[in-house]
Amino acid sequence: MLELDHLTVQRGSLTVAQNINAQFHSGKIYTLLGANGAGKSSLLKAIFGELAFLGNVRYRDTVQRKAHLMAWRKPIAYMPQDSHTDAELNTLEVVLLGRMDALGRHISDDLMREAIDLMAQLNIAELAHRPIGALSGGQRQLAMFAQALLRRPKILLLDEPVSALDMAHQINLLQKVRHYTQEHQLICLMVLHDLSLAAQFSDELLLLADGKIQAQGTPKTVLQPQILRQVYQVDIEILTSSRGLPVVHPYRKID
Repeated sequence: MLELDHLTVQRGSLTVAQNINAQFHSGKIYTLLGANGAGKSSLLKAIFGELAFLGNVRYRDTVQRKAHLMAWRKPIAYMPQDSHTDAELNTLEVVLLGRMDALGRHISDDLMREAIDLMAQLNIAELAHRPIGALSGGQRQLAMFAQALLRRPKILLLDEPVSALDMAHQINLLQKVRHYTQEHQLICLMVLHDLSLAAQFSDELLLLADGKIQAQGTPKTVLQPQILRQVYQVDIEILTSSRGLPVVHPYRKID
């Protein structure tokens, strides 16, 4: 279990997360929702150890400490929003960096096969020998996601992983997230802006505003018109898909 205990994050004079308490369990996908500036990315960065905070972040019996960040991050794969890189590497080499601990002068055949297989599953195998800097933003996102999975993490932190992807690649990546989370019993926290996609692929949603959790629970519990209108300041209609999941339709700004 990953636990946040009275987590408060400040950036300068701005409090971006305030007194957050939450527990995240293996085998489940938790999606952070909220308007821009709500504290979603800051929460992931604090968990990973990129932002200082007050309170505690605990995974199993280990509490995050600045002096032991390398050990803390070992079971974590973190995919930030910005996938841009200036590295003069091809795409396969970037994916292989997910297993820095296993890399040496010789890369094992098993590790190479694992990396190539992940790329094939994400439909980017043909990009293996293309320079990473020559890829589109969406292609880089897929490569960085393959790198994250190659780490064989216990905790997966994904910050807007589908923001640059077309519809087909969004579904492919999120299906892979769900399958990998369940198969390997990961704890997955991701940030999404598409509320309908979040409803399809999440076990629980956490809706943030003003650095606080405004609602938490199943998609049907959180995606309620009155809650979303208050947080996003737009009028929202909630439809129901053929699978019984909420579909969020914003249709005008409140006057």
